Amino acid sequence: MNNSCQNLYLLSTIACKLAECLSEEDLAILSADLVVLSDMLANILAHKSECENELV
Repeated sequence: MNNSCQNLYLLSTIACKLAECLSEEDLAILSADLVVLSDMLANILAHKSECENELV
Protein backbone atom coordinates (compact mmCIF):
# COMPACT_ATOMS: atom_id res chain seq x y z
CA MET A 1 0.00 0.00 0.00
CA ASN A 2 1.49 3.35 -0.95
CA ASN A 3 1.87 6.23 1.49
CA SER A 4 -1.13 8.24 0.22
CA CYS A 5 -3.43 5.24 0.73
CA GLN A 6 -2.04 4.74 4.23
CA ASN A 7 -2.71 8.41 5.00
CA LEU A 8 -6.29 8.13 3.71
CA TYR A 9 -6.89 5.03 5.80
CA LEU A 10 -5.47 6.70 8.91
CA LEU A 11 -7.48 9.89 8.39
CA SER A 12 -10.66 7.90 7.77
CA THR A 13 -10.11 5.92 10.95
CA ILE A 14 -9.49 9.09 12.98
CA ALA A 15 -12.62 10.74 11.54
CA CYS A 16 -14.77 7.73 12.41
CA LYS A 17 -13.42 7.49 15.95
CA LEU A 18 -13.91 11.22 16.55
CA ALA A 19 -17.46 10.99 15.23
CA GLU A 20 -18.13 8.21 17.75
CA CYS A 21 -16.73 10.19 20.70
CA LEU A 22 -17.75 13.81 20.08
CA SER A 23 -21.12 15.48 20.06
CA GLU A 24 -22.30 16.91 16.75
CA GLU A 25 -21.60 20.43 18.04
CA ASP A 26 -18.04 19.56 19.11
CA LEU A 27 -17.44 17.71 15.84
CA ALA A 28 -18.63 20.74 13.84
CA ILE A 29 -16.33 23.06 15.80
CA LEU A 30 -13.35 20.73 15.39
CA SER A 31 -14.06 20.38 11.68
CA ALA A 32 -14.21 24.16 11.21
CA ASP A 33 -11.02 24.65 13.24
CA LEU A 34 -9.18 22.05 11.15
CA VAL A 35 -10.28 23.78 7.93
CA VAL A 36 -8.88 27.07 9.27
CA LEU A 37 -5.64 25.35 10.27
CA SER A 38 -5.34 23.81 6.81
CA ASP A 39 -5.91 27.20 5.15
CA MET A 40 -3.33 28.86 7.41
CA LEU A 41 -0.72 26.21 6.63
CA ALA A 42 -1.38 26.56 2.90
CA ASN A 43 -1.02 30.32 3.22
CA ILE A 44 2.26 30.00 5.12
CA LEU A 45 3.66 27.60 2.52
CA ALA A 46 2.62 29.88 -0.34
CA HIS A 47 4.28 32.90 1.27
CA LYS A 48 7.38 30.89 2.16
CA SER A 49 7.67 29.70 -1.43
CA GLU A 50 7.21 33.25 -2.75
CA CYS A 51 9.90 34.59 -0.40
CA GLU A 52 12.32 31.85 -1.43
CA ASN A 53 11.66 32.62 -5.11
CA GLU A 54 12.45 36.31 -4.52
CA LEU A 55 15.83 35.40 -3.04
CA VAL A 56 16.88 33.42 -6.12
